[in-house]
Parts: sequence; C-alpha cells; structure tokens
Amino acid sequence: MKGYIKIRKKITGILNTKLPKGLYYHGIHHTLDALRVCNQYINRCDENLIRNNLNDHSAKLLRLGVLFHDIGFTVSFHDHELRGTEIAEKLMNEFDFPQKDIDIVKGLIMATRIPQTPINYLEKIICDVDLDYLGRNDFYPISDQLFKEVKFNSVVRNKLEWDKIQIKFLEEHNFHTEFAKKNRRPNKEKRLAELKKLVKFMESGEI
Repeated sequence: MKGYIKIRKKITGILNTKLPKGLYYHGIHHTLDALRVCNQYINRCDENLIRNNLNDHSAKLLRLGVLFHDIGFTVSFHDHELRGTEIAEKLMNEFDFPQKDIDIVKGLIMATRIPQTPINYLEKIICDVDLDYLGRNDFYPISDQLFKEVKFNSVVRNKLEWDKIQIKFLEEHNFHTEFAKKNRRPNKEKRLAELKKLVKFMESGEI
C-alpha cells in the first residue's frame, strides 16, 4: 500500500505532540494498545477473518482506522470521531490514498462512536478492539484511567457516580466478533456483577 508507512509516522507524530492534557485514558498509550489488539485479530486469522477477506490491503486500512480513531481529540473532547474523520480525510488525501480507502477508514472511525454501530466485519473488529479492556484482567486499572479523565473534564464528580455509569455502559454494550463474544464477554459479565455489588455496598454505607 503506497504511503502506508509514511502516514503511520505522521499519525503517531500528531498523537505524540498534539493531544491535550487530561487524556489519562484516550492518550497515545490507548491507541498503541488498540493497535496491539488489532494485530492480534489480524494474526489470529480465524475463519471469520478469512471468510470476510481480510487481506493485506484491508488489514492495513484496519490498522489506519485504529491509529486515527481517537485523533479527533487533538481538536475537541466532544464529537472527536467526527473530527477524526476530517483529519483522516485530509491526511489520506495528502498521501494520495484513493477515495474508496478514505471512506473505509472514515467508516471505521465512526463505528467506534458510542453506541457502536458497525455495519461490516472490519467495523466489528475495530469496535471490539477499541473496548477490548472490558473483558480483560486489566479492566480496573484502565477504567480508573478513564474515571480520572472524565473527572478532570468535569463529566462526573465521584467514584459512585462513575461506577453507576460503568454499570449502565456494560449492560448496554455488546461485543460483535465471535472471538470477543467467547473470550471477552464472560469477564465483562463478571466485572458487571462486581460493580453492581460494589455500588450496592457504597449506597448502603457498608464501605
């Protein structure tokens, strides 16, 4: 894919220098973690990936979608996905990507918007990649980073309020790929049960 390496360097350079303070969760570390998980999906090459024609070209577009998916935070904390599509289109045009590829990457970015609405298999992958931590053993330290971020930006006031938001989010969230349903959903359900129990104790004054 012509221009792929150069645009990757350009994206990481922007993320390294232009993301605002207070992004304790949505920093470049999250993007790089998402890229690591994305590569695991690509390297896994399960039947769904093969059946949905995840060739080298589409795999690189998927990686670009991951790299771009939070770049909109360099412009705005709100509607960052939409801002990200604008940045992606501008940069991909600069590197002479065809419009078809640009549209695919823009679709990947918008698919991560909550509530997630993927319409094809690549979009299902990026959605599960983005929220992979929900079903991992590092759920709590990562969710603490997100709590710190939303509190910094005056979205929530305290941990009890945050845990209630997490419960609602976990209840409404669905994984989309077969891998995530099998390997991430069980742990996510455990975290949901734990949070409900914790909130019950907090509200009763027992802790």
